[in-house]
Amino acid sequence: MRRVLVITYYWPPTGGSGVQRWLKFAKYLPSFDWQPVVYTPSNPEQLAVDESLLAEIPAAAEVLKRSIREPYAVYHKLMGRGSAKGSGVNPINSQKKSWKQRLMLWIRSNLFVPDPRAGWVRPSVKFLCSYLEEHPVDVIVTTGPPQSVHLIGRGLHRRLGVPWVADFRDPWTRMFYFENLPLLPWVRRRHFRLEKSVLYEASAIISVTPRVQADFASRTSTPVHLITNGYDESDFAVELPPRTDGKFRVVHTGLFASDGNPLELWQSLAGLCSESADFASRLEIRLAGKVDPEIVDSIVEAGLGAQLNLLGYLPHPESVAELRQADVILLPLRHGAEYSKVYPGKIFECMAAAARPSAKSKGQVRVPQGEPGTCIAFPQVDAAIPIVLGIGPADSAAAELLRATGTGIMFDWDADPSDFIRDAAALPSAAGKGQAHVPQGEPGACIARPEQRNRAATASDYSRRALTARLAALLSELS
Repeated sequence: MRRVLVITYYWPPTGGSGVQRWLKFAKYLPSFDWQPVVYTPSNPEQLAVDESLLAEIPAAAEVLKRSIREPYAVYHKLMGRGSAKGSGVNPINSQKKSWKQRLMLWIRSNLFVPDPRAGWVRPSVKFLCSYLEEHPVDVIVTTGPPQSVHLIGRGLHRRLGVPWVADFRDPWTRMFYFENLPLLPWVRRRHFRLEKSVLYEASAIISVTPRVQADFASRTSTPVHLITNGYDESDFAVELPPRTDGKFRVVHTGLFASDGNPLELWQSLAGLCSESADFASRLEIRLAGKVDPEIVDSIVEAGLGAQLNLLGYLPHPESVAELRQADVILLPLRHGAEYSKVYPGKIFECMAAAARPSAKSKGQVRVPQGEPGTCIAFPQVDAAIPIVLGIGPADSAAAELLRATGTGIMFDWDADPSDFIRDAAALPSAAGKGQAHVPQGEPGACIARPEQRNRAATASDYSRRALTARLAALLSELS
């Protein structure tokens, strides 16, 4: 069995699909004759750790852990872990910040390049050079962010000549939050130099979306491969009991940042509650995971406090169950032109929940046919499947993926999704009870009760096992 060294900051990972990426690859790589050797910090700074995922680490995997020194202890001491502002999901955004946040962001941006884990690079290269002399591997893989992890791979590649793959779960200098960093000019130039060195010196580059793949390919002669994130079929194998609560569930799981706050949706839901006391009693907004205080404030200010259920952090199996038992799965993108190029990590599990082969629609199945916005109806059947409601640019990569798989629809930030909610909740509307609302100018954008024969892709194309097969083929080519 050949060996691949995987250098990652997140192990065990949090519940997000993106950082689960290499846990899932490690789970399936042994079946493709590759032994994963994982190198990771023993004391990382993470929002949460999902202990339930530890059971998925294969027996064949070897895990190496070394301590890391990070500046976040000072940050938390100054900001206060328990304060509303100090506990925000992501301080690197365009939202208004306190003077303490601005100061700490300036320090983080200019004194720690490319990120606060930069101090881990040199000791890691030294340790791994010694380790690899006695325990050689066939390929080295680094997965970021944090992007400093790629500098470890670069150091090992320079010293040992082992083939090295740089896996970018997110872009680097063209990531949506990069422009929000208060960088000094020379620091900004250093970021671009470091990124360029990784793009040119790696043996291969992996991106997770077609648009980022194209962007990287335009800036380097190194082969750039597309291997998206995905979902694990085994997470959806458990049979769930049918819901009997009669609620209309709008569900969001994972990180919910203030710069992805779907204000128009909250107003739409509030308006429908005002119109219908029955809908107000049925509506339940279920938020699982880390939620910015601004999100909660917006929901309460819209008059939906009674409908809000904050579930807190859930183990991954429970998080998947929330998606599967939703009526509408909320998928808000975050503001920023560059963010429209990437897939939210959770989109694949959302698609899987909305396209389970065994699931059947409680209402009418609608499939785009011919002219834009025309649909046909299929007979009613028993059980419900969710619909993914994306909030963000209609021309984003995420919107294209939802349309291609027929699992959901994307509404722009200022678009009113009231008719969509009416249809999903079977409320009377101008189009008639239970009829699909199709936004103008969006060809074939029926709300998605999927009929896979008419889709350009299926959710199964993004299963973790299928994606690992592609990865194993790339590793074998390089070795």
